[in-house]
Amino acid sequence: MINPRLAILGALLLGVVAAAGFAPVSVSLATIISIAMLWQIWSKSTPRVAAAAGFAFGFGLFSTGTYWLYTAVHGVGKVPVPVALLLMGGLVAIMATYYGLLGGFYARYGRHHLPMESLCLLPGGWVLMEWLRGWFLSGFPWLTVGYSQIDTPLAGYAPVLGVYGVSLAAVTVSGALLLATRRRYLLAVVSVACIYGAGFLLRGVAFVHPTGAPVSVALVQGSVPQDEKWAEENREPTRQLYRDLTQKAWGASVIVWPEATLPQLYHDAVPFLAEVYADAHRHGSSLVMGMLRYDPDQDAIRNGLVALGDDEEWYYKRRLVPFGEFFPVPAFVRSWMRLQNLSYVDLMPGSVHQPALHIAGLTLGETICYEDSYAAEQLDVLKEADALVNVSNDAWYGDSSAPHQHLEITRMRALEAGRWMMRATNNGISAFIAPDGHVVSRTRQFVPEVLRGSITPYGGMTPYARLGNVPVLVLCVLAMCLGLYVPYRARPGTR
Repeated sequence: MINPRLAILGALLLGVVAAAGFAPVSVSLATIISIAMLWQIWSKSTPRVAAAAGFAFGFGLFSTGTYWLYTAVHGVGKVPVPVALLLMGGLVAIMATYYGLLGGFYARYGRHHLPMESLCLLPGGWVLMEWLRGWFLSGFPWLTVGYSQIDTPLAGYAPVLGVYGVSLAAVTVSGALLLATRRRYLLAVVSVACIYGAGFLLRGVAFVHPTGAPVSVALVQGSVPQDEKWAEENREPTRQLYRDLTQKAWGASVIVWPEATLPQLYHDAVPFLAEVYADAHRHGSSLVMGMLRYDPDQDAIRNGLVALGDDEEWYYKRRLVPFGEFFPVPAFVRSWMRLQNLSYVDLMPGSVHQPALHIAGLTLGETICYEDSYAAEQLDVLKEADALVNVSNDAWYGDSSAPHQHLEITRMRALEAGRWMMRATNNGISAFIAPDGHVVSRTRQFVPEVLRGSITPYGGMTPYARLGNVPVLVLCVLAMCLGLYVPYRARPGTR
């Protein structure tokens, strides 16, 4: 057995290294190798130590990979340091607990037949754990292993099995590396070759096809700092900034503004927007813009996306950000926040099922900011959508890794769906993303800019768009069962 203190410290450091697999560092093998080394620790630990090591790995991964939560809560949100650290530490600890539970489970019930456990039990269990933490109690699907492989051959699994299928391929490679440490070289090499080879071949399979002529699009990025955006004195300068930038985009069939573009509610901005729309109409352009909208019937504010073409169509954000767009805290905490002069507003989420937006001949599958990290929730709209649009505001996170990680996630959504993605953000990174997930063009960060390009409507459905996460979850359950059953049958006295 390994020394418990060394095991826990080593796992913590491995979690930090694993974070380097994600953007902007993007050393994809760092995540795969770190997981293999964590499993090596688990294989030589008691259940208690393995659980502690798993928790330490998760703590290192999320404290390093999502350090920008502190920037948003304290740096921009002005929440006092102790409260900001408590909120961030709580989320990191919750995420780390999933890894601890998996480590304890493996150390108690596994370690009897290394090949089956390395290639079935551990990969299947890992991906089921990622899926569970992505939705349970609202979930937090950030830093799913599959995202770290967006620029590798393993991304070929995305149109078939989604991001969790990419995760399954990646952590199966981790299992093969674990086999190599036990001198099972042939099985390890064959496994790695087959996994990467199949991913490479899948990259060449065309599941979708163009259905129309290219449509010209312009993405408008105002780059207004978040801590200045809602100041009263900045309202008119912000409106003028977007009007001036939009004039550079005239002639594009679709002009996209980012999430909650203007520092006011939609009904207050109607006279200004009517002027912009009239100018757009004269130049043959339609508008898609993120706006906050007040609903007097329910006395609620929604985070919306409005398409202003021949008609006015709305989409409302379904997945709200905890402690950003709603505050799941008891009344006494709200009273304390009020006394401390801290702002809090609970937005109302949109309905689960909402139709696509129709603009300039395109049918857009839409997401707003953080909700594009929930892959399965965009599947319904793909039945009619021939392109995708995401509007975001990553200004909350400053010059951190968050905008780069968010772009990585958005690229995966385009690849899973086999659709062009238009991504308009307040301060970067705005981008045009092709159906194969690669970035065709992008803006600089923190610079007011207009990005012009064209997208092509696509039809057809990828296997993932048709079936969602069901196939990969079935594979993971079967892999876990196989990884537990075969070693059990092989043990003396079990027949």
